[in-house]
Amino acid sequence: MDESSILDLAGLATPMAIRVAATLGLAERAGAEGATAEHLASETGTSPGPLECLLDHLVSVGVFALDEESGRYHPTRLGAQIADFGPLLDINAAGGRAELAFVDLLGTITTGRPAYIERYGRDFWSDVDADPELRRSFDHLMTWRIHREAPQVAERFEWSRFQDVVDVGGGDGTILTAILRAHPGVRGRVLDLAPATAAATARFADAGLGDRAGTVTGSFFEPLPAGADAYLLSDILHDWDDAHARAILTGCRRAAAPDGAVVVLELLRERGADTATDLFMLMCYAGRERTVGELAELGAECGLVLHDTRQVSDERTAVEFRVAG
Repeated sequence: MDESSILDLAGLATPMAIRVAATLGLAERAGAEGATAEHLASETGTSPGPLECLLDHLVSVGVFALDEESGRYHPTRLGAQIADFGPLLDINAAGGRAELAFVDLLGTITTGRPAYIERYGRDFWSDVDADPELRRSFDHLMTWRIHREAPQVAERFEWSRFQDVVDVGGGDGTILTAILRAHPGVRGRVLDLAPATAAATARFADAGLGDRAGTVTGSFFEPLPAGADAYLLSDILHDWDDAHARAILTGCRRAAAPDGAVVVLELLRERGADTATDLFMLMCYAGRERTVGELAELGAECGLVLHDTRQVSDERTAVEFRVAG
């Protein structure tokens, strides 16, 4: 790879320009008809000259186009995706804010300490808990990430084997709602912190599932509701280092019925997770994407036996454990 290619890969101008455009909602504000830099500056409370400089760069990389006659900028087909990926790109929301901590990646590689702490002075979870708007944006991001795949997860896994499912850290109940809709004989509960369980309660009511779905407010580091047939951990373990992941799995094993199951739903290193995602987990949470073998080893250390693995969506794999006899 020559020097110019390295500089192209290392440049920060384009990714930051796209993220600022997403934060300001430029694609949505310009729309198909387009808008001048002066109009967009007025709409966003920004400076016309610098905003025009930003837009010109976005034109140069094919994200916006400029009508020279009218002076109007409008998003290209590529630029229209900015709105689609807003929850990940908006630097004022949890996802985009977290990615900015990559500037302190050297510290993570040197010390193993999450760059997020170096940049913001506290870990991701403390930061989110301290700011209701940040918490809402994080909950929205989690729903956005799984919404498309939730029906796949519900249909491609035999949830009907279980009468009672506890979705541990289940957010606003998106996945559990899909499961209960697909399997009328199943009941379930979401366990999560208060803002999420309130949203889950509303979701269940809107879906007409109030008689089969409920919520439990609490942390998955505290004792879980006991005796359920299955405990679901969806996109949970990769947020944590091995010590915390073992604590979560042990809590599920202690709560499960004697013949109960623990179902870990994750992007796996060999199925769906790329190296960039793995690096983000390390940088943000000191977490990691794991292989089936690594999850099996963690489970064994917590009294769980690997029972089955099955890809249940375009990106995610269900890794099913049983309580060791």
